[in-house]
Amino acid sequence: MDGPGLNGTNYIEKIGLKDIRNGKMKKSNKYSYIQGKQITDHETGTRVYDVVGTRLPSVTTVLGATKNQQFLKDWKAKVGNEEAERITNLSSKRGTAMHKFLEKHIQGTGYDDLTEIGCQAKPMAEKIMEMGLAPVEEYYGSEVMLHYPGLYAGSTDLVCMHNGLETIVDFKQSNRPKREEWVSDYYMQIAAYCMAHDEVYGSKIRQGIIMICTPDLYYQEFKFQDAMLKLWKHRWLGRLDMYHELERDEKERAKIDPNKLLEEFEKDKPS
Repeated sequence: MDGPGLNGTNYIEKIGLKDIRNGKMKKSNKYSYIQGKQITDHETGTRVYDVVGTRLPSVTTVLGATKNQQFLKDWKAKVGNEEAERITNLSSKRGTAMHKFLEKHIQGTGYDDLTEIGCQAKPMAEKIMEMGLAPVEEYYGSEVMLHYPGLYAGSTDLVCMHNGLETIVDFKQSNRPKREEWVSDYYMQIAAYCMAHDEVYGSKIRQGIIMICTPDLYYQEFKFQDAMLKLWKHRWLGRLDMYHELERDEKERAKIDPNKLLEEFEKDKPS
């Protein structure tokens, strides 16, 4: 893991902090991105994408369905369900607000949010701008929908040129600093996006970066490339295979023989 701001410090000194916050990032049209529609199943809360008429599970749905839930269960038992829900909802709203600030900054669009959540999220976004986005030379897409044909889809926060390498970036908010062993799903999420981008657009994405900020403005950056990126792609494929096995089991349990159903219907039909 790289220390906070190691890559961007000199750049910040040269162009000034205010310019980073207010300046517009250079946009490259190297890739023409396919649009997809995100759909959420309100009963299950799972997310799917409709891409050119095909529905694909989201990367976060796959990871959520296949992760070990014990840590989450233990945490809920410790703090109580009501407090856990409050913390989760607050974190989600703050993360959404932070992403909005970053998206508008990247696109060079004026934006502010004076709500309580917005006032918490804005300095977090600015910290990521200062420490994480300084080495970005140009960007190809912000809030980009990516898909691997027939397998999965998802939305990544930023595809860009970062220190000379084509890179996929995901922004995360966290209530406290992360240990590397806690962010394995984040690694797999970016690895999935890299695979999808390379498959559909013929690119060679070499680097993934997770940029994290806490409410007290502690910035962390987890960066991986080349051999490590390949390793996380393999791990992602393992989780994707596990998801398909689970889905297959669910379909088997839910399978109804139409002939048997018709027989039962005929039996009950009044003469």
